[in-house]
Amino acid sequence: MARMNSGYSGAAERPLILRVVGFPLVALVIAVLLFLFASALGLYLGKFVPSWGQPGSLIAQTAISLGLILATYKLAIARLGAEPQDDLPVHGALRNIGVGLAVGALLFSGVVAIAAALGVYRISGDGDASRLIQQAISAAIAPAIVEELLFRGILFRWIEELAGSWAGLVVSSALFGLAHIMNPGATWFSSFCIFVEAGLLLGGAYMLTRSLWMPIALHFAWNFVQGAVFGLPVSGHPASGLVRAELQGPTLLSGGTFGLEASVIALVIAGAAGVWLVIRAVRRGALIQPWWVRRRA
Repeated sequence: MARMNSGYSGAAERPLILRVVGFPLVALVIAVLLFLFASALGLYLGKFVPSWGQPGSLIAQTAISLGLILATYKLAIARLGAEPQDDLPVHGALRNIGVGLAVGALLFSGVVAIAAALGVYRISGDGDASRLIQQAISAAIAPAIVEELLFRGILFRWIEELAGSWAGLVVSSALFGLAHIMNPGATWFSSFCIFVEAGLLLGGAYMLTRSLWMPIALHFAWNFVQGAVFGLPVSGHPASGLVRAELQGPTLLSGGTFGLEASVIALVIAGAAGVWLVIRAVRRGALIQPWWVRRRA
């Protein structure tokens, strides 16, 4: 947490090129370019994986892609900026992962329980457990790691460095919601729900811990329980779970074809949990002032 109250002391003595590269906006652009390069290279190399059938090929392709992205983050992205910081530290990782998994699973289970009590969620039969591994990888593990590295580990981090914590939280959350607007069944309301639910919840977890482990674990558990356990669409994408389920009733309660993430139920529960995390982070003194305020100080 040493990054929070520090300014840019001694910046004037640093070489010009380091001051330019260390400026938050420049570091943000470089980080995004590195992330996109690693992602594209991972997808390209994944094409050379032999056709072993599922889930073998999917596991190998995902391992290559995630391995390149994580290596790029640890070796390059985490070293960028005036004050480099690795948001995937070893210390505290297991605890933050455990808490994130528990919170994500409990939150979405609570959403489903309320939806079932209101007659919105109904189990209609047995699911297809044979696709559980594919579901876990494609809808939970890969999105959790990739999206958290991009939206919290890069966008939130350097927008916060430049314009402060509130700007980092709002802008990264808005971009995350907007990124889901092209998903199947998406509407502007579903993107608003993602903005509030995921933005506050995952952004709040990052602010509180100053680590990506809890947001990644929380994101994974939310998606996994949603699709692989309760058989619901994950951000509009159809899922195969342990049970076959149906959503019925008003769209405001069911989320329509996008799934329960676009429902008022999830909006209230995840939004409230996110607000609680943000409040805890503020009380812990985790807010960062804008760059120009820290520079004056």
